[in-house]
Order: sequence, then structure tokens, then C-alpha cells
Amino acid sequence: MHKAKKVNVRNVIRLVFLAAAAAAAVAVYLLIHSHPEKPKLFHYILSLRIPTLVCMVIASISIGAATLIFQSIVNNRIVTPALLGMSSIYSFLHTAAVFVFGTGSSLYLNANLSFAVDLVTMGAVGTLIYWYLFRATGHNILYIMLIGTVLSSLFGSTQSAMIRVMDPNEYDALLTTLVADFNHVNGEIIALAVIALAAIGFLLRKELKLLDVITMGRDQAINLGVDYDHVIRRLLFGVVLCMAVATATIGPVSFLGLIVANLSRQVLKTYKHAHLIVGASLMGMLALIGGQLISQHIFHFTVPVSTFVTIAGGVYFLYLLLVKKGAY
Repeated sequence: MHKAKKVNVRNVIRLVFLAAAAAAAVAVYLLIHSHPEKPKLFHYILSLRIPTLVCMVIASISIGAATLIFQSIVNNRIVTPALLGMSSIYSFLHTAAVFVFGTGSSLYLNANLSFAVDLVTMGAVGTLIYWYLFRATGHNILYIMLIGTVLSSLFGSTQSAMIRVMDPNEYDALLTTLVADFNHVNGEIIALAVIALAAIGFLLRKELKLLDVITMGRDQAINLGVDYDHVIRRLLFGVVLCMAVATATIGPVSFLGLIVANLSRQVLKTYKHAHLIVGASLMGMLALIGGQLISQHIFHFTVPVSTFVTIAGGVYFLYLLLVKKGAY
């Protein structure tokens, strides 16, 4: 008991340090080259940076929480919800919208409408597909991951076919929405994203409290009175919706979840998901804000944040496979 309390205190201290580091990163991002001596210019710069910052926070919480929950469901620390194919669904939806309606349609020009359609469609398609598959495969999550990979290839191939016959000018306009780039964040969708994320947390508040028990395994959880299959279905529903919120807000970001979830586990060394999710969210903020600072002030917006995250994530994934393989 004394040892457990000591571990909790240690983790709280580490989370405080992470929060302080995230706050410092936020201050640097908002204030660097902001020209506070020129009030009008200063207010204009902040009006551009604050919505971007809020979107990074939303993405960090959504992706960090979704990845940790998914890894606990699968009981594997080198998988991510990207295997469910949400990024492919997002890219397919945006390509299909431009292919059918063009870039002059309200579906493309209206940010709120586009976000709502993305969220509802990805959430509905993902939930229906994986809820049905979860039952059809006898609650075997590994089959679902395999089918998710197949669906990603299907959506990707269909998207490529549409791009080949698309008008080049429309493809140029489409391309900006298919890559996670915080330089073109639309502040109009922030309120909807926050509401959606808060609603997901509220609906799954009971299941989230059972995550620590779920990681003990199916038999142990059932012996402790947990309706394992029901809880897993609802948690998988939450994972799909969180990824839908993150992807609809900023676009696809590969490997971010893998990085922040595993770093959170390595730093905190605990099974408590309340600590792990907070740690992953703070690390996600550090990663995205750091990437944005590099993109903005070193590469002058020529390289999007997703490029740095993908490179770092690929290297970290190889590290997990080759160096830490015994831990998984």
C-alpha cells in the first residue's frame, strides 16, 4: 500500500512537470515573434494562433485517449487506432465530395457543415462496421484489425481512382484537406469539436473507469463482475468517435498516437489510465506545438507538422520493434 501511494505521488509530480512544460510550450508558441509592442499586430497574430492552439489540444486529447484505450483493448502497445482505417475513410469522404460536387459546393466551403458531415459519417460508418464485425467475429479484436487494414486498402484504392480522373485544379484544392496542416485551421469548427469530445467522455464515463480492470484480461474482468463484451463494444465505439473528431478537426496524423501513448507508459510506469491519458495528452501537446514551431519558424510553413510526426513516429516504431520487442 505504501509503495502504491509512493508511485502515485511520483506520477503526480511527473504530470505536474509535463503540464509545466506544456504551458511553457504554449507561451512560446503564442508569444514568439508576436510583436507585443504593436498592439494591433499582436492581437491579429494571437487571433490566428489561438484557434490553431485549441485544435492542437483537441487533437492531443482525442488521439492520446483513443490510442491508450485501443492498446488496452487489444493488449498490445505497438498498435494504433489508425489500423481501424479512420484516416482512409476521411480521405475517401473528402475526395468523393470534391469529385461529385466540386470545390464550389457548400459541402467544401462551409467548415461547420464539412466537419459535421465528417464526424457523423465517419462515426456512423466506423461504428456500424466494427460493431457488426465485433459480433460476427466472436468479439475477436485481431480480426477487426485485419479487416480494418483491408478496408483501408479498399478506400485508398477507390480514392486513387477518383483522383486520376479529377480536375487538376480541384485536386490542388483537395490536397490541403488531406494532410494535417495547422497553418490552415478553421476556427469555426472548434466549438463543435469541443462539444463532441465532451459528449464522448460523458457517454463513456462508466466504461473509462473500468479500463484498469480490462487490462487484466477477459477472464479476470468477468470474474470481477464486468460485462466484458458490452464494455469493449462501447470503448471501441469511443475510440472510433475520438479518431473521427481528431481527423475531422486537423486531418490525418499518422503515428502521433503511437508516440504519445508509449512515451506516457514509459515515463509514468503505471497501469492507471487516468494518469496515462493525461500524460499522453500533455505529450501530444508538446509534440504538436514543437512541430508547429519548427514548421513555422525554421521551415517557414513549407513543411507541415504531419511530416515531422510521421518521421519521428516511424523511427520510434522501429525502436519499439527492435529494442523493446520483449516488452510487447
